Amino acid sequence: MSTSSSAQAAINPFWPSAEMASTSVEEFHTVLSSSTRIMALCGAGLSAASGLETFRGAGGMWRNYQATALATPEAFERDPGLVWLFYSMRRHKALQAKPNMGHYALAELSRKMPEGFITLTQNVDGLSQRANHPRPQLKLLHDSIFDIKCFDCDYREMNNFDDPYHPSLANHTPEEVNDRLVNTVTARAALLDPATPPAIPRSELPHCPSCKDGLLRPGVVWFGESLPEETLEEADDWVNSGPIDLCLVIGTTATVYPAASYVDIARSRGARIVVINMDREELGSAKNLRDGDFLFEGDASKILPEILKPIIGDLDEEALRANEGGK
Repeated sequence: MSTSSSAQAAINPFWPSAEMASTSVEEFHTVLSSSTRIMALCGAGLSAASGLETFRGAGGMWRNYQATALATPEAFERDPGLVWLFYSMRRHKALQAKPNMGHYALAELSRKMPEGFITLTQNVDGLSQRANHPRPQLKLLHDSIFDIKCFDCDYREMNNFDDPYHPSLANHTPEEVNDRLVNTVTARAALLDPATPPAIPRSELPHCPSCKDGLLRPGVVWFGESLPEETLEEADDWVNSGPIDLCLVIGTTATVYPAASYVDIARSRGARIVVINMDREELGSAKNLRDGDFLFEGDASKILPEILKPIIGDLDEEALRANEGGK
């Protein structure tokens, strides 16, 4: 006879289960106050309150076939114009969004703990940067949608906030692009059909100013590509420099490797795992919580300022927004 994980947890206190984690803010404050080294791993759920889609869950971006199909080097080689239209829409939405109080809370924690806190983010939306998160403590695992690089050479441009990025993308509204990328059998077949004409002629797309021949592409890490080596080295140097007291897993299912491995690495260095997520049914690898860990279910933009208050104090939202960086 099989036994559910929650029942197993009741029988065996060493069986990992989300039900074993504490949900007490007061208890967390006690642990936080004695913590000297804290790591955060952030995903799309952090930006949900800013109006940007999450990758999983109800209405999640990754539930659309096109989102994953277009985030590959192969898709760019097949139809670079279509990929650019997709990312032009994402850039536009990110620029319309504003950092939320979760972004500001993490930025303030960085300022309060300049040596003892690091944020590893899988987000490419630029909202942490616009919340003035100190860059030495912010590691962009998947780079940024506002960086541009050449598909063929080493050329790279940082922090380009033009909207649209290039004149060839100017005649396509976000609504038009979204309609074109809807998840239908016809759209899927067209994307895979080599006879389908390109969305934008190659000659009209942005070309590299360095090598002249290569096409410029969004500077994000696509499926099948390696994470930025220098960023990983910096993250590993911090992780390996001492024990870790807390690992905050914010708005991510922590299932995409190698980013997800940092949860296990932090635990191996003594960290309690603290999950902040909208849905306890969408915890992914972070669901294996133990006695001593924490689970806070809900909006990260509301939860983070509250649970981090012993260190960051009360945040002045109006003042923070007045000093927003970025654009």
